[in-house]
Amino acid sequence: MPRILTFRTLVVALLAAISLLLVALLWRTRTPPPPDPRFIDVSVRSTLFALPTQTPWVVEVTRVVEVTAVATPQPPTATPTMAPSATPASSPAAIATDAPAALASAERQVALVAELPAPVIAPAPAQGPPPPPAGCPTTSGRAYDAIPIASAPIDHPDSIHGDLNLWQRGWLPTDAPLAIVDINGPADGDPPALAGIFGDGRRPDFVSAAQVYDWNWGCGGHGCRGQLLTERAVTLLGLATNPGEALAIPRRGPEIYGGGFKALVLYAEEQRITLGFTRDDSVANGYAVHMDGLCVDPNLLALYRQRNAEGRASLPALREGEVLGTATTVLLVAVRDRGVFLDPRSRKDWWRGF
Repeated sequence: MPRILTFRTLVVALLAAISLLLVALLWRTRTPPPPDPRFIDVSVRSTLFALPTQTPWVVEVTRVVEVTAVATPQPPTATPTMAPSATPASSPAAIATDAPAALASAERQVALVAELPAPVIAPAPAQGPPPPPAGCPTTSGRAYDAIPIASAPIDHPDSIHGDLNLWQRGWLPTDAPLAIVDINGPADGDPPALAGIFGDGRRPDFVSAAQVYDWNWGCGGHGCRGQLLTERAVTLLGLATNPGEALAIPRRGPEIYGGGFKALVLYAEEQRITLGFTRDDSVANGYAVHMDGLCVDPNLLALYRQRNAEGRASLPALREGEVLGTATTVLLVAVRDRGVFLDPRSRKDWWRGF
């Protein structure tokens, strides 16, 4: 009897142990163990490094640079490509992780630029040239002749023609030396001598210097002002004059037409004149001289306007020493060869013997 009891006790104990083991396994499956801290650290680091990098703020700050440009000639202008003309450029983009500070810096830069003085540029008014200088003569006793041109007439109105009316281009003053300069290179045997403008053949004082703008014939129907021509330091020179003194064409040997005619009046208005040293109605095939800031003789101006209105088959022409107008204070002079603006201070070209 005791032996049977002992066997039953063992069976009951074994069943109880099995039941407890089953309960423990069931509880373990419903309650997972806590994660290993090392695994948590690895997971967090992986998540952080996988996040995308914050996009930085980009602030572009404009700085003031000298304006230069690459000017492409358009017919009939014979001006070649000028370098290093450039359009205004901005500085490289500044990357700032602190966006408010970067924006504040940009605002300071803009404020500094706004305080800079604006450049002085001769305007090109849409409504026509400014009034003539006070005191210009309104009558004249001189007579002038016209000669036939040897080319087709211009195909743009003369007053807005960028090759004839220098005022349409405009110019920008420069601080280049006001003195005769020696330039290396070949020279023509008989270029226009600017001293011939004055009755006494003197070399006047140089009182101002500027650079002329290019003319873009691809802009609009009649072209528009282009970039500044910077290949040469000076392309427009101011000459001191005696107010009221007679002015003539630059001195040059070759005639362009029988009878001593040496220059053709390509354009004229009350205070400026453009001379061509060929019989072509163009500046593209020879020398041309722009003169600005004088009083053009009223009779010469009247003859030019008459022939211009009649279709320009013939234009006024001038002999050496023939008076074309009178001085005011400063005479602005620009010299071109085949359309190219050259330095009017050059000794070997325009001021030989000085």
